[in-house]
This record gives sequence, structure tokens and C-alpha cells, in this order.
Amino acid sequence: MSTPKRQMHLNLFMLSTGHHETSWRHPATTPELATDIRYYTKLAQMAEGAKLDSLFLADALVLTPAIKYKVTAGLEPFTMLSALAMGTKRIGLIGTVSTTYSEPYNVARMFASLDHISGGRAGWNSVTSVGDVTAVNFGIDQHPKHEERYERAKEFLDVLKGLWDSWDDDAIVANKETGIYTDYDNKIHPIHHQGKHFTVRGPLNICRSPQGYPVLIQAGSSEAGKDLAAETAEVIFTAQDTLEHGIRFYADVKQRMQKYGRSREDLKILPGFSPIVGVTEAEALEKKEQLTQLASIELGLVRLSNLFETNLSQYPLDSPLPLDELPSIDKIKGQKARFQMFSEMVRKDNLTIRQLILHTTSARGHYTVAGTPEYIADVMEEWLVKEAADGFNVMPSYFPGGFEDFISLVVPELQRRGLFRTEYTGRTLRDHLGLKRPLGKVVQPV
Repeated sequence: MSTPKRQMHLNLFMLSTGHHETSWRHPATTPELATDIRYYTKLAQMAEGAKLDSLFLADALVLTPAIKYKVTAGLEPFTMLSALAMGTKRIGLIGTVSTTYSEPYNVARMFASLDHISGGRAGWNSVTSVGDVTAVNFGIDQHPKHEERYERAKEFLDVLKGLWDSWDDDAIVANKETGIYTDYDNKIHPIHHQGKHFTVRGPLNICRSPQGYPVLIQAGSSEAGKDLAAETAEVIFTAQDTLEHGIRFYADVKQRMQKYGRSREDLKILPGFSPIVGVTEAEALEKKEQLTQLASIELGLVRLSNLFETNLSQYPLDSPLPLDELPSIDKIKGQKARFQMFSEMVRKDNLTIRQLILHTTSARGHYTVAGTPEYIADVMEEWLVKEAADGFNVMPSYFPGGFEDFISLVVPELQRRGLFRTEYTGRTLRDHLGLKRPLGKVVQPV
């Protein structure tokens, strides 16, 4: 009897008109619908129809000059996910909230509410945000240092877990005869948290949610990010531009889990994956070239200048990126892992600024592949079998057409190979991912 194949997890990264940064210019996209909830509901329903585990919304707390060249402003993700919960039944709903510019009590309430509204389908992607341009929107001059942000993020999560666990599962008595609604004295617990960054008494003012607490997602791939994920996360979204880098990242994070007493199965690693699908290879390459022709060098300069924290417009486009004139990685306040990845790309292939822009325009450094459904399924299977991934954060180049190609052509091929589900077997996001429901803990009053 053959051993069943390990199945992959698939999340849809839903982003306005698509992940190619000038996808809004594609003739098949509708940028005028960037704030239309009906548009996003249709995408969510398409993903649910394909039996994907979840969908994910990123977030930014600042408007950058990139808005001149691309769709960046849109709906606030938490409000949007609450609406999408009403338009779907089974698919997981993952939203991004910053630990640097939010307060734990508000975030705990928001996610507990979303988990109740959706019947146990909520997930939280925690980020520490980037850049001084964000800080000034919140009354401070400088974005906190990398280590401080991750220290705050760890304490933030500790407070959230305490608040989510501050109600026992059976705290609600609802005895109409005695007039007792909750066992307030024994089943609801203040947390009395006093730490470096937060002082929170609790308890939460909403009962424990269907999943206990939302699935915990982490998107950082720096050293601090990997360590925090190994200790606390249940899913990682990561950018890995080659199979070899994916294998190395996967082994690193899974190994780190051991020192926290966690099983490898308690954490799912989902690299970003941007497929361009054609019935034939020629068709796929033609679609890729069509997208490449839409690329904006001006936008690429803005994006790379933000990433490298250096004004690159002062350098010739067709000369190699001057790595020796960039800040050292320890000085970078933003995306350290992406900074390192792009620097390695330049160092390896001696890329000019123009070449780096064009090389990363399709999915901002995430793995991009163009080909037939069979070829793309081959690539995905290889990443799964060689332990570079537990699944993928799917990032279509443009919506809805690029996503329709993936779910109508690639997903059936994955299902035929026994690599992806044909039906949902559970109702919660934890069910889909094979994750345990937290049991909760009694917090003793002070």
C-alpha cells in the first residue's frame, strides 16, 4: 500500500489588480474597482470554490509616492475581511495588523470578533511596519529600531494570548432561572500584564472565540523575524527567490523550533509564488512578456529607493547597483531580509539598476514562474517534496484573469496528483491547516 502524498496548503494573497506592480495597466484588469467590495467578494468566492485554505490581505499605514504609478490605496483590511466573512463560508480570512502602531487590547477584540463573525476562520498576520514615513503618521519622528520592534512584537503577542485566554470556554452559563449569565468569579480572569511596552489589566470584553484564538501568521524573514516565528508563529509568509534559498530557509526555521519545544508540524511555511499560466509554454511566455512591457522604470526606482533607503535616481540606470554606497544591513530600518535578498541578486549577476527593477517587477522578489499547468505543478511539487515549502502564498500577476488561470488549470493538476484537497474536510482555518486549537489557560488573579 503506497504512502499518501503530503498535501500542500494554498493561500491567496489578494491585492487590488494583482502582484505585477503595474498590473492595473493590463487590459483585463479593472483598477476602478479597487475600493469595490463586490470585486473582492467575487475573488474570495473563486478562491473558496477552488478549496484554497485561506486568503490574505496585506496592509500599509502610509501613502508613498508610488501612488503616482500604481494602485496602492485601498480598503482597510479588517473592515474588508468582516464583509468577506459574510460572502464566504469556509475559506480562512487573514488580515495584517501592525504591532508597532496598534494596541493589544483593541487588536485582541478585533480578531476575536472576526473569528466569531466568520465561524472560526480568522488569522492574524503580524508585522512591525517599515520606515520613518510611517512613524510620522503616528506622532513620532523616527521608526523604532529593528530589535526594539521585535521585542515589542513578542510582548504584544503575549498580551494578546492572555486576553484571548481570559475567558474559559465554558464561562457563559446563561441560566435564565438563576439570572446568572457568566461564571464571572471563576471563569473570567484579568491578566494583570505589566511589561516594558504594555500595561494591560484585562479581561477581554468578548468571550473566547471558536478557534480559541486566530491562526498566528508572521511575515518577517530577518534573523529576529525567523526567531520570533519559530517561537510563536503557526504560518510564515516569506519571499524566497530560488529553490535553494527556500530549502535553506525552511530547514533554518524548522530547526529553530526545537529550542522552543515545538513540533515541526506546528508551523507551516508558505513562500510567495507568482505563477503565469499558459495552455502552452509559448502562451505563458507571451503573457509574461505582455506584463514586462507594462513595467514602469520610474515606479521601480521609487520601490528600490525605499527598500535600499537610498535615492537611486542619482545613479545611471544601466550601471551596476552601487552596493558599496548603500547602508549596511544593520542600519536598515525597514525590510532587512528583502534588502539582503536583492543585494545578493545584484552581487551574483552584477545587475544594473534597470535590470533589477525589471527582474523584480512581477512580484517584488517573490518566486515567479511562467509555463504550462503541468510545469508549474512540477515546480510546486518539487518545492514541497524537497522541503522548501509546506505550501504557497499564491500571488497572481493580475486579477481576475491570472488567478482564474491558476485555479482552472493548475489546481486541478495538483488535485490529480493527490497534492491538494478536492473538498474541505473541516470548517475552521485551523482545520484546513491541520493546527491544534489552543486549550487556553487559567490566569490566576493577583
